[in-house]
Amino acid sequence: MPAMTSPLLSVRDLSVEFAQGDRTTLAVDRVSFDLAKGETLAIVGESGSGKSVTAMSVVRLLNYPAASHPSGRILFDGEDLLTASDAALRKVRGNRITMVFQEPMTSLNPLHTIERQIGEILSIHKGLGESAARRRTVELLTEVGIQDPETRLSAYPHQLSGGQRQRVMIAMALANEPDLLIADEPTTALDVTVQAQILQLLKDLQARLGMAILFITHDLGIVERFADTVCVMTRGQIVEKGPTRTVFADPQHAYTRHLLAAAPRGEPPVADPSAPVVMEADDLKVWFPIRRGFLKRTVGHIKAVDGVSVTVRAGQTLGIVGESGSGKTTLGLALLRLIGSEGRIAFTGRVIQGLKSNQMRPLRRDIQVVFQDPFGSLSPRMSVADIIGEGLLVHARDLSAGERERRVIQALEEVGLDPDTRHRYPHEFSGGQRQRIAIARAMALNPKFVMLDEPTSALDMSVQAQVVDLLRDLQRRHGLAYLFISHDLKVVKALANDLVVMRHGKVVEAGPAAEVFAAPKQPYTQALLAAAFKLETAPVGIVRE
Repeated sequence: MPAMTSPLLSVRDLSVEFAQGDRTTLAVDRVSFDLAKGETLAIVGESGSGKSVTAMSVVRLLNYPAASHPSGRILFDGEDLLTASDAALRKVRGNRITMVFQEPMTSLNPLHTIERQIGEILSIHKGLGESAARRRTVELLTEVGIQDPETRLSAYPHQLSGGQRQRVMIAMALANEPDLLIADEPTTALDVTVQAQILQLLKDLQARLGMAILFITHDLGIVERFADTVCVMTRGQIVEKGPTRTVFADPQHAYTRHLLAAAPRGEPPVADPSAPVVMEADDLKVWFPIRRGFLKRTVGHIKAVDGVSVTVRAGQTLGIVGESGSGKTTLGLALLRLIGSEGRIAFTGRVIQGLKSNQMRPLRRDIQVVFQDPFGSLSPRMSVADIIGEGLLVHARDLSAGERERRVIQALEEVGLDPDTRHRYPHEFSGGQRQRIAIARAMALNPKFVMLDEPTSALDMSVQAQVVDLLRDLQRRHGLAYLFISHDLKVVKALANDLVVMRHGKVVEAGPAAEVFAAPKQPYTQALLAAAFKLETAPVGIVRE
């Protein structure tokens, strides 16, 4: 732990209230902590505990005047940021204090290339010219593990995987070599091997720059290895804080002990090998053209999915694992006919490859998806009740308004959310709560096949366990077929009957999940499992995209 010095950041008795009509909600209640130069302080707690609200308050990024601070001081290098002028804040934000947000797709501009977005920061804060900014951008992308960064400069955010977008966000945050980095779930979208690389990168930069890191996460395994000090939050209050080793070895508060004990457990439901096939694909290919030159001629292809065959039966979970950019999500989107592909795709025995959108529409009720980024997939203009009920309006028109309301309430209860919150909007929920809303929306239609794309990535450990139990229970009761895409192999182990390991668009290993976990045959699979179950010894040579 760094030597004791005057804190770079000192938060004292910070409270945050949100106004909702004629009532207010206390989200953060008299929180205090210190963060010194070169130190990493982690704030942990379940979704809705106030972690992110505390972090956003440091640079006053909350929605004012709906948010207010009835008490508190936030001293950064001796200056109170709560009372600082807008001009003073502009000098600090993005320069001395930078942030990595939880959901990169909502933080990156969808209309600008990666080069322009990083280059803009270097131009404004560092005064670099176009060529110098381009060179520095390539260096930053290389540092965060983007392979062939020159070819990614012209890419737009939607052309990158979730993990790649998160790495771009980290590159942007590190561009100005800040004094304080606020990292709000910075490894949420990253597979375990890339987590190891990114955390090591942050540690190296911290040692070189003396940078302080305020780390917001629900992943206690990362906290144990990465943070010097930990604060445990619940219901807006810090209930325990101290050196990380001390808190993890001898937790004093009951809530801390609850967090440390929470983890997905159990085995997947036993699948019937003779059950009917729900979804299958043979020799599936998704190739994206690479166009260059003035006329944008095709000079090659990115083979996102290259000759993959899969089968998912009723009551079975097929886990798809691999590093970011391996083609996992692209495979899932192709199976759902949401992107173009070549090869044979069949749903419940009917070939759906080549069907037009109007021919696919009747099948959409039985084919549902939970996306990785819940904020991007939930309409900000619709209440939760409308979001969950929208599918029922389209696909179950015979339901009365009362029956539809009952189905919405039931779906919320199944994912552990208070039905009384159904009239709120997505921005009023934490990231983990938004993910549960997305799951409720998919399950409300009682589908036959569900693609789950990182459905637990935004959830804290105890809620992960709850969602895993929920998915298993729904599968047992309804014979659901799941395509489960995840970088969290511990969750996959608790859910998947069969496993497919992908790399660079191809399947490198496949088989019953229990056999693959017990005795992986391929070196790549062995490296993934080593990273997942013993992250500190994970090889980092395989993680570059």
